[in-house]
Amino acid sequence: MNFGSFSGVIINIDDFWTGNDENLGCYKLMTVQNSEENIVNFVISPSTYFVDHTMVSVGDMVTGYYDADAPVPLIYPPQFRAIVVARDMPCANVKVDYFDSQLTSSDGNLKINLSPYTKIVLQNGQVFSGNPANRNLIVTYGITTRSIPAQTTPYKIIVMCPQQ
Repeated sequence: MNFGSFSGVIINIDDFWTGNDENLGCYKLMTVQNSEENIVNFVISPSTYFVDHTMVSVGDMVTGYYDADAPVPLIYPPQFRAIVVARDMPCANVKVDYFDSQLTSSDGNLKINLSPYTKIVLQNGQVFSGNPANRNLIVTYGITTRSIPAQTTPYKIIVMCPQQ
């Protein structure tokens, strides 16, 4: 998957009607505005993963990640189906991307080094027992080297297994 992202402040959260009354309240429309005053609407579904399962509200700084190759309606503001939402945290960064066999992100900007202290889990919080290479990952990390690509030993890796 080719991940796109948009960061900014949440300025509104409303219910999103999907056309099915059974889903009323299960989907949200989260409006995010960046420092250049650009606005994006994220459709939040029950399957949207919130990093560290944090609750977000109006006024929070967040980054929403979406499938950049998915079709989107030609409307303003743009509307994307959020796959992952990360609330900004002090002293922590989040990268959502495909990591290859060398654990380097698809954009070549980050290489992760595993340690015995790196937590590797599934989206449901259970331990992941496989190899995280060649997968879509949510990586939470702190400091990085100044090399190209930057290198880090992450605090936590969340493996995004394919949905069946």
